[in-house]
Amino acid sequence: MVYLRARVCVMHSTYQRWLLEEKYAGDQNALGYQEDLARLYEGEPVAYVIGFQPFLGLKIHLDSRPLIPRPETEWWTEQLASTIQDVQQKAVEERTERDGASQSNFLAEKYAAPKPPFAAQTTILDLCAGSGAIGCALLSKIPNADVYFGEIDPAHEATIQKNIRENNLDTARAHIKIGDLFTPFKKQQFDFIAANPPYIPRNRVLEKSVSEYEPSLALFSEDDGLGLIRRIAKELPHRLNKGGAAWIECDYTTIEAGKGLFEDAGFTAEICSDQYQVPRILMVSFP
Repeated sequence: MVYLRARVCVMHSTYQRWLLEEKYAGDQNALGYQEDLARLYEGEPVAYVIGFQPFLGLKIHLDSRPLIPRPETEWWTEQLASTIQDVQQKAVEERTERDGASQSNFLAEKYAAPKPPFAAQTTILDLCAGSGAIGCALLSKIPNADVYFGEIDPAHEATIQKNIRENNLDTARAHIKIGDLFTPFKKQQFDFIAANPPYIPRNRVLEKSVSEYEPSLALFSEDDGLGLIRRIAKELPHRLNKGGAAWIECDYTTIEAGKGLFEDAGFTAEICSDQYQVPRILMVSFP
């Protein structure tokens, strides 16, 4: 018990320092600081109090109070970005080889440009986007792709727009659609789909900072947490381009069942652990 109290004190001290530095430039007498300090001690997440969460070098604003991006999501988003970059590079090399060595220098220069012809063929969907953290990170790291954001809550649209704008990302390559899962995209298909859907089982006891402050719509999906993942698995054959991949965050207690849902839909599914060695991501592709 003494250890737990000490840990809480250290945590609050860290959050208090972060609040003071990030929001009030170190001025303890600044208007609003004491009120925000009280919010912290009442259990409100520091990211909401400050108003943003760092994510792969970006400042993700949380004005509409979407789900707070987690370090686990940040980790696998970076892995996905690297994977997409590798796929793009391989496609360039294969096309260069196919077109012949005589054109290699020309193609190298062409594909090194900010928006090569290959970019128009690369589409990425951030499904259940929330704050748009995943899509914004991919938009920043992959200049040769169009990124789509799909989110059911219209309140988050302005937040996604702000995160694109405030992080100086390319608005011409960002497309936001509001609606239920794939519905607003009509029959559109994507090369890569990244999703952090609600997946927590309803009987899970969560910390007060989560259960009382973060949106339940972004946390729970049916009793077992697999409601939206079932729907994604059912729809994915019609939404993922051949040769593409979908990376879907899942709860560690139901990830095996989630894997089975995608295999039953005709996909190959692999479970990947996060940086803490916890089974976290389903990597799904056509056989």
